[in-house]
Amino acid sequence: MAADTIFALSSGRLPAGVAVVRVSGPAAGDALQSLTGVIPLPRQARYGALRRASSGEILDRGLQLFFPGPASATGENVAELHLHGGRAVVAAVFSALAAMPGLRPAEPGEFTRRAHGNGKLDLSEVEGLADLIAAESEAQRRQALAQAGGTLSRRVDTWREALLWSLAVTETSLDFADEGDVEERLNDDVGQALAPVVADMETALRDSQRGERVRDGLVVAIAGPPNVGKSSLLNRLAGRDVAIVSPVAGTTRDVLEVHLELAGQSVTVLDTAGLREATDVVEIEGVRRALARAEEAHLVLWLSDTAERPPQALGHALLVRTKMDLGGMAPSGWIPLSTARTEGLEELLRVVGGLLDELVGGEPALITRERQRRALDLALGYLRAVVENEGISGELRAEELRLAARALDRIVGRIDVEDVLDRVFSTFCIGK
Repeated sequence: MAADTIFALSSGRLPAGVAVVRVSGPAAGDALQSLTGVIPLPRQARYGALRRASSGEILDRGLQLFFPGPASATGENVAELHLHGGRAVVAAVFSALAAMPGLRPAEPGEFTRRAHGNGKLDLSEVEGLADLIAAESEAQRRQALAQAGGTLSRRVDTWREALLWSLAVTETSLDFADEGDVEERLNDDVGQALAPVVADMETALRDSQRGERVRDGLVVAIAGPPNVGKSSLLNRLAGRDVAIVSPVAGTTRDVLEVHLELAGQSVTVLDTAGLREATDVVEIEGVRRALARAEEAHLVLWLSDTAERPPQALGHALLVRTKMDLGGMAPSGWIPLSTARTEGLEELLRVVGGLLDELVGGEPALITRERQRRALDLALGYLRAVVENEGISGELRAEELRLAARALDRIVGRIDVEDVLDRVFSTFCIGK
């Protein structure tokens, strides 16, 4: 347990209707008693005054709670004060807490780091919590909540149990190496036990790309010839004027990015320069950047008011025939759209939503970060060496299983995690 006791504002930005101040550490109960005169019954809210110990001055009145460790969020003694959310109120309570021996303001992520250190959260759950705080879309929220709730941790534990059982069987077979049929039978048992584990891990690894897409967000590029309504569509999607709309061709010279939520997904929409044969040096560079970004996007919306086909490099684009309010027909396979009247926008959003769901839809993925994917891929390599090599010796099989278990341990942070923790906790706000 840490020698000092930390405190911080754990609710939102002030001023607010309610401010929650959290205190964690061995002196949390003493701090609560100093402010309120009593320590409430564990996990039961008490309403009362908070006073400055030196003068008895009332600082505020609010709810007070006490959570004795280890049955608390951090595994330490934790106190919570639910105050009126004014800046002066919180500043006065902070001043009173800072005056107490052994108390200090918390660093970013320090509450969660103590929870990890006390076995309340493993590394994958901490990463899920960080993603949950940063979530901007419904899909990101669902995936992060599953990770923070231990979905990956439980699956890793299941895989690891199978590995440890197989390792125990393998080491037993080494003790009976002189009895040939025993080793052969035990080898078969190990193979049968590990085959479904390998299959399950392979499924999770294949799905990891989807998990990383949800976490990082998707990129949708709006591309097409000049003056076909690309910037107008971006403004419609964003619900505000973020791009200059002009009848003059070539208004957009660089790639404009807007972050928004489409069909429950976090999406970066790119408004690109019109693709045409350009002679102006600046426009030439804009066209080059537009094509490069569109090629890298997860989805391209190709806009044209004449049904002009996209370049071969953008053959995967969704075809949108624009300016339908001016007349004309949308060829088969094209979505008709008028951004001036918003006609066809609902159908376009429905189709785009379906395509985004194909990219990242379904149940939340288990693997959501490159670090997790690399560790899982490493573990799979060791297990395949065991399952696919019937002639592997018992000693070598045992070593491969140990290495596979060690790789799985990296996913949930049982080993080699300090540098990872430093990076993860640097993203947390103070009070979390």
